[in-house]
Amino acid sequence: MSPEHKAPSFTSSPDGVSVAVRLTPKAAKDRIGDIRASADGKEALRVWVTPPPESGKANAALIALLAKEWKMAKGGMTIKTGARGRNKTVFLAGDPKVLMGKLRAWSMSRARRRKQHG
Repeated sequence: MSPEHKAPSFTSSPDGVSVAVRLTPKAAKDRIGDIRASADGKEALRVWVTPPPESGKANAALIALLAKEWKMAKGGMTIKTGARGRNKTVFLAGDPKVLMGKLRAWSMSRARRRKQHG
């Protein structure tokens, strides 16, 4: 599997799942990209949102976009770390087994769609 089709490294805990995100605010459109390694070698899901990073607007847009994409409630998602930076950890509260299954299925579905359209 090539790096752009690699499943995200989601981290489970007893009460949910954490997802590393690299957020780019003030983008042309809201979208979710691929998993990429940063300069320090850590992988993160790349996400672009249109709102600027002021007054929490970009963070709110990030949560809304992920909730819609993953078909999850916004209320179950929080920015665990990095609220004021581009590198963030988004925490999804819930049963980690259910969440991991859902996220893996989403990741595989995206990889299949890219392969079909790529």
